[in-house]
Amino acid sequence: MRFSDLETQALQLNELYEQLEVRKYGRAWTTAELALGFVGDVGDLAKLIQADAGVRDIEGHRAKLGHELSDCLWSIIVLANKCGIDLEAEFSKNISELAGHVSGELKK
Repeated sequence: MRFSDLETQALQLNELYEQLEVRKYGRAWTTAELALGFVGDVGDLAKLIQADAGVRDIEGHRAKLGHELSDCLWSIIVLANKCGIDLEAEFSKNISELAGHVSGELKK
């Protein structure tokens, strides 16, 4: 699956969430509220990583780990879109710069 496909799916789901939020709360979540939700997901992810390492007991943690990683990816895609960031381009640029840096460090 290409990144653009993931982005399309994430944004379609976000549109559905926004419709539900308007119905339930009278408005869609702000970018700040989406970021707070993401922070909660990252906390859940950290606990699942601990369970995967054997230092926390969470039943079915392997299945939950994939779900939580997916939730985090969804949040990142939606937040990037709402902030006007071309995440695919930024990711490629950042990875290229980091690979160059790490390669340079390895040559020392």
